[in-house]
Amino acid sequence: MQPSTPPFDERLTAPRSWWLIAFLVGIACALMLLPLGTLPLLAGLVGGTALAAVAVSSYGSARIRVVAGALVAGDARIPVTALGEAEVLDAEEARAWRSYKADTRAFMLLRSYIPTAVRVEITDPQDPTPYVYLSTRDPQALVAALTAGRAQSPSAGV
Repeated sequence: MQPSTPPFDERLTAPRSWWLIAFLVGIACALMLLPLGTLPLLAGLVGGTALAAVAVSSYGSARIRVVAGALVAGDARIPVTALGEAEVLDAEEARAWRSYKADTRAFMLLRSYIPTAVRVEITDPQDPTPYVYLSTRDPQALVAALTAGRAQSPSAGV
């Protein structure tokens, strides 16, 4: 594997059905403007669809990567040396950690349309965050990448 290739890179894209909903929002905007004429109807269709598509695209643009000795999840960048054990969560456990088991101090990058997740402990004593919860479609690969990143880290033995 080349050093520039990240061992894990996932984009949490929105499901295809959300794109259909974005188009339906455009149709609803067009129908609201129907009494004003054909040109406003077309403008409502195009404008409403475009705005809804931008919203779906931005929500689905979150990425999770393990690269250069760090876990990059959304806006967070956490060195792998500050991470503890990673736990693969199946659909039931992921739902539990999203709801009644959740800690309000935790960093959560969750997408409800992705059933599986990974929970990673934070071992840095300076950080009040107890764990990181990450929705992922391939939790085993993320855990393997984090384990490999900790093993390759220069201060892994410290």
